[in-house]
Amino acid sequence: MQPVLEITESRNTELGGVTIRRALPRRGRRTVGAWCFVDHMGPAEVTETHGLDVGPHPHIGLQTVTWLLEGEVLHRDSLGSEQLIRPGELNLMTAGHGVSHAEEATGAYRGPLHGVQLWVAQPDATRDGDPAFEHLSALPQVELDQCTATVLVGDFAGGASPARRDTEHVGVDLRLRTGGTVVPLRADFEYALVVFDGTVSLAGGTVEPGHLGYLGAGRDEVRLQTAQPTRALLIGGVPFPEQVSMWWNYVARTQAEISAAHADWNAESPRFGEVASLLPRITVGPPPWSAQHG
Repeated sequence: MQPVLEITESRNTELGGVTIRRALPRRGRRTVGAWCFVDHMGPAEVTETHGLDVGPHPHIGLQTVTWLLEGEVLHRDSLGSEQLIRPGELNLMTAGHGVSHAEEATGAYRGPLHGVQLWVAQPDATRDGDPAFEHLSALPQVELDQCTATVLVGDFAGGASPARRDTEHVGVDLRLRTGGTVVPLRADFEYALVVFDGTVSLAGGTVEPGHLGYLGAGRDEVRLQTAQPTRALLIGGVPFPEQVSMWWNYVARTQAEISAAHADWNAESPRFGEVASLLPRITVGPPPWSAQHG
């Protein structure tokens, strides 16, 4: 794998009444390291009773990573967790064999909501394990040239996040000031950049909000140039060695695994537990391959 710059457009969708720019997965780019899903949420205006209103839904084989730039969201899950998340704090939920959760308005916050939710594919060693949840109220920060970098997951420029990780991957929030910043990289990692606001010039191209800038592997560093204060997310990791099959909220290896999980969810199996949420439980029809074969 060689250094490149591939800029692809995110797909706009809606989640719980909030506009989402889905940067990953895309056709031809399913993963970056173990990262397999990137949803840039908002900016949007929310109220005390209407925000990111996503009722109880299932997950398998992945970790959800939630990071806010503005606003507040209430997380509830089938482990009994009830956690308010604010900017500067990280929510990380590990699905393993099965978990369910909801993301709700807080009942108290009114104002802008802006952030990102990411998924990390779990490797075979842990993807059938027990679910877990952690909330980190403080994360390490590293000063680069014209940048303050917050290490969400993994190791970066001498900073190490305490967040759980099951593979070699990294996620870094970049607060870029005007000018140029050299960002250190690992040559064995592939990387991508998502811009939240502002514009970043790098490697002969420009990345703006609503796009994913894929950098490939083989770089020791990359220079980021900005003409105004800019906020961006750098993700990377060792290329994921296992074939991933994804549909709805499931990350697995085969369609059969997904079909079994979805049957369990629809049957309200104890596998996914219960979430103490007033929002309605989310259900969808069968996977497309099930419909095709009756």
